Amino acid sequence: MPSATTRSDTPPPRTGTSEADVLRGFLGYLRTSVAAKLDGAPEPQVRTAAVPSGTNLLGLLNHLTYVERSVFLGDRVTDWQATFHAAPTDTVADVVARYRETVARADAVLDGCADLGAHLPRPRPGHPGPSVRWALAHMIEETGRHAGHADILRELIDGSTGR
Repeated sequence: MPSATTRSDTPPPRTGTSEADVLRGFLGYLRTSVAAKLDGAPEPQVRTAAVPSGTNLLGLLNHLTYVERSVFLGDRVTDWQATFHAAPTDTVADVVARYRETVARADAVLDGCADLGAHLPRPRPGHPGPSVRWALAHMIEETGRHAGHADILRELIDGSTGR
């Protein structure tokens, strides 16, 4: 195994005092942390399963991209298991860029949502979105869970630790 690197831990974010500021601040913090887990991650280990479930580091970020698109943008996903694997032609840079672009689009939607109790806008009539509050809480949970998985997978790959 190559020599391990230690990233400095980034403390939880300082946010505004409103509920929306706190939720969005923590989601942003987790998004940044999980994407950073791929910085300098080597091929092919980044897509190699290190656990029996087949979970791999690149696939986790690919999955989170699909979850962001589903929750905030209203995209329909028909095969969630498939989202845990990036295409063989995708590079780490491709997956990270796609995730960051999706996050920017999701944030643009959230910027237009002043009421946390209101439903997220949806491009498909008759399919109302969840409340903004629910969507933010769900994405904090989903991203946090997978950020923990990413921490472990990255350490197994090359010993790198930290947020």
